[in-house]
Amino acid sequence: MSVTLRRSQDRGHADRGWLDARFSFSFADYHDPAYMGFSVLRVLNEDVIAPGRGFGPHAHRDMEILTYMIGGRLRHRDSMGEERVLGPNEVQAMSAGTGIVHSEFNASETEPSHSIQIWIEPRSEDLVPAYQQIAFEPAEKTNRLRLLAGPETSGDPGVVRIHQDARVWVTQLEGGQTVTAVIGPGRQAWIQVLGGDLLVAGHRVSQGDGVAISGQRGVTIAGADHGEALVFDLP
Repeated sequence: MSVTLRRSQDRGHADRGWLDARFSFSFADYHDPAYMGFSVLRVLNEDVIAPGRGFGPHAHRDMEILTYMIGGRLRHRDSMGEERVLGPNEVQAMSAGTGIVHSEFNASETEPSHSIQIWIEPRSEDLVPAYQQIAFEPAEKTNRLRLLAGPETSGDPGVVRIHQDARVWVTQLEGGQTVTAVIGPGRQAWIQVLGGDLLVAGHRVSQGDGVAISGQRGVTIAGADHGEALVFDLP
């Protein structure tokens, strides 16, 4: 079994004034050959965007892009004609495929937005671009694992589909509560702490910390205090 901690303060950092971003893996001007990704998980960015500001139109291709809100709201527009606002307890999935242009702006003029952006490498290139967005009740993630994203063949209801054999859960644990994510043989897990304090595989972790786990069939997460995390099951 291998457990590797990626502490929050060791991540890459960019401060553009309107954007305060933390990078778990190499991204843009931040490069760390030891952290180019983990399995098919290529990008894991935590973004705080100032009120009324955001990313203007820019292009993506051949990537599965997920966005999960920690706080605030983001306005999404893309070249497929989609215009949506993403808020807490919602997840957005964009299959860039052969190419898509989109923009992301803080939907509030008074409050910052706080989000996690995830890039997962697809199983194949040149797929048809697509957009999905789902919402769920907070109780669905409280002291339990709530599946947010899974393979397009999984058939799970209320889950965004991605073109990869990977799954993403979210959990929000109260102090003393525990969940266990089952990881298949030969697979790996990454846990990203979104807030609070948790115990992951016996290690105390806090907001912004990540944990990479391999060679283990299950990952136990406990609420040291009130805490929230994303759990990635990866090939």
